[in-house]
Amino acid sequence: MVRPFSALAGLLALVLSAHAAPHRPPRLPPPAPFGPEPALLQFADELAQLEGWDAAALRDQLSQAQRLPRVRQLILPAAPGAAKDWAAYSARFIEPKRIAAGVAFWQENEAALARAETQYGVPADVIVGILGVETYYGRLTGGFKALDALVTLGFDFPAEHPRAVARQAFFRAELADLLRLARESGLDASAVQGSYAGALGWPQFMPGSWRRHAVDFDGDGRRDLTGSPVDAIGSIANFLVAHGWQRGVLTDYSISLPRDRATRERLLKPDIEPTWRAAELVALGAKPSEAALDHAGLLAVVALQNGRHKPPTVRLGSENFFAITRYNNSAYYAFAVIDLGRAVRRAWLTTPARPALSPAVDPAASAAPAPAAASSP
Repeated sequence: MVRPFSALAGLLALVLSAHAAPHRPPRLPPPAPFGPEPALLQFADELAQLEGWDAAALRDQLSQAQRLPRVRQLILPAAPGAAKDWAAYSARFIEPKRIAAGVAFWQENEAALARAETQYGVPADVIVGILGVETYYGRLTGGFKALDALVTLGFDFPAEHPRAVARQAFFRAELADLLRLARESGLDASAVQGSYAGALGWPQFMPGSWRRHAVDFDGDGRRDLTGSPVDAIGSIANFLVAHGWQRGVLTDYSISLPRDRATRERLLKPDIEPTWRAAELVALGAKPSEAALDHAGLLAVVALQNGRHKPPTVRLGSENFFAITRYNNSAYYAFAVIDLGRAVRRAWLTTPARPALSPAVDPAASAAPAPAAASSP
C-alpha cells in the first residue's frame, strides 16, 4: 500500500510549491468531538460485528474522536499551477545536521542495518535514507492523535479533493486497521500519535502497512515501530521486498535525453513507472550511462522540475527506485531518500574510529528467529 503521509509531508508540499503566489490561510475552527454521527455509528456497528467487539464501546470511542480542521487542510493537494522545485525539496534533507544525525543512527544500529541488508538485500543507505526523510531518525514522528486524524479523514474528508471518494474509503480502511492493530499490539488507539494522516512510528507506516509488513527484528516478541528503531529497520526492508525490491540492483542511473521535444515527452510520459529497456533508450537517441546499459530490467525516465526558469534534473530509475515510490508515490521523495542515504554513507565511511562489528553488538542476530512478513486477515 502506498503511504504518502509522513509527518513532514504537509511542510514538504509547501517546499515543492515554493513559487506559488503567497496567500493567507483561512482561520480554522477549533477541534470538536464528532459525536454520534450516523455514518460513524454504522461503521462502528459493522466493524464490531465483523471482529466480535463490543459495539457500544466502539461507538463511544469513535464518537469521542476529535474533528481536526487542520488535518482536512493538510490533506488537500498543492494549488494548481504551483511550480515544483527539486533543488529546494532536496535541500530540506541533504543538509549537514540531518546527515550527522544519520551517521549517529548508523553507528548505533550498524549491526541491525548489516543484518537487514544480508537478509533482505536492501542496502543500509536506503533504509537510513527513508528514516531520515520520514522522521529525522525518530525526532519527528507526528503530533496528531492517529484516531482523531483517521476519523476526520474517513468521515469528514474535504469534498473539493480531486479523489475524495477513493481517499475517504482508504482512510476508513486505515481506521479499521488502527483499531485492529491496537488490539493486536497493545497500543492505545485513542492516544497513539502520528502524522496528520495517521502514519505511525519511526518509519511512518500506515496502520495497514504496520499489520502487513512490520517485523520483530530485535527478537523481543513484539513488532514495535514506535519504540524500536531495530524493528523499524527490518520492517522497512520487509516492506520494500514485498513491493518488488530486487537484491543487487542499483536504484538509479544518469542519462542525457535527445533534443527532439516529441521524443523527450514520449520518454518522460510514463513518469515513475519503469517502462524502457536501455537498448530502447539508445535507439530513441538518449544516452544512458555505461552502468545503465548493463541493467537487465526496465527503467523509468524521470524529470525533476527546478522551478519555472531552470531546466529539470533528469534521472533514470530502476525497479528498486519504483519500490521506494511504493512508500511514497513521488519521484521527488524517492530521489531524496536515495541521495540522503548516499550522503550519510559517505560521511559514515569517513567517520574516525568506527567500531568493529561483533556478535555482541547485535544480540538479536543470533537469538531471534528470522522474521517473516506480517499479513492481514
